[in-house]
Amino acid sequence: MDKKVIKPESDSVRKMFSTIAPKYDRANRILSFGIDVYWRKILVNWVAEQKPKTVIDLATGSGDVAFALQSRLSFKTKVEGLDFCPRMLEQANAKNKIHPNPHKIPFSLGDCLDLPLEDQSVDALTIAFGFRNLENRRKGLKEMIRVLKPKGSLFILEFTQPEKWFRPFYALYLKYVLPRIAVLSTGNRSAYKYLSGTIDQFPDKEKIKCELENAGFESVVYKTLTAGTVAIHFAKKNAI
Repeated sequence: MDKKVIKPESDSVRKMFSTIAPKYDRANRILSFGIDVYWRKILVNWVAEQKPKTVIDLATGSGDVAFALQSRLSFKTKVEGLDFCPRMLEQANAKNKIHPNPHKIPFSLGDCLDLPLEDQSVDALTIAFGFRNLENRRKGLKEMIRVLKPKGSLFILEFTQPEKWFRPFYALYLKYVLPRIAVLSTGNRSAYKYLSGTIDQFPDKEKIKCELENAGFESVVYKTLTAGTVAIHFAKKNAI
């Protein structure tokens, strides 16, 4: 029997994240066995190599990537976070108040499909584990390329299809282990059942590379982490 295709819908995704927002960080640590901290470290190190002056973290959620960027990049770099879920932004702003860095990060509402940013206004964009949830990835990429400056950089950290030897184990984890752990850590089985489904059905690294190139990005490369379960795609906007 064919699997039911799961298609993200913006309103449903927003409502889902609203329900899990207070326990989102805790669930991430448990479900990834703490490896998500390492993934973000690799991401921000790659961003730092580009030496951007402005970085916007899209689908910022509770702000973990934005905080990691601020800690790693030059103090002169302007870091902001956007998300379309108000309750997730509440979590980010709560952490912002107690974060030791004196330069507080602006967190505000922003939909990846209709970014509240000027054309060619940003040096770098990051999106971690949010690209998979866009209702229309092509439209989202067009928005991203619109707001990036010429030669600007896009970094996508996202789940992907793992190496062949690991796929049977990963499939069992997504189908049976992840939803059960999610119930214990958040009390919301349906949300993580949706998330495990989108992970399972998300295109592999090469297909996402093609999507980026078809949207107009250049110099697209990627690196895989943790038996290929996660990939970071790096792409540049052309110089014109």
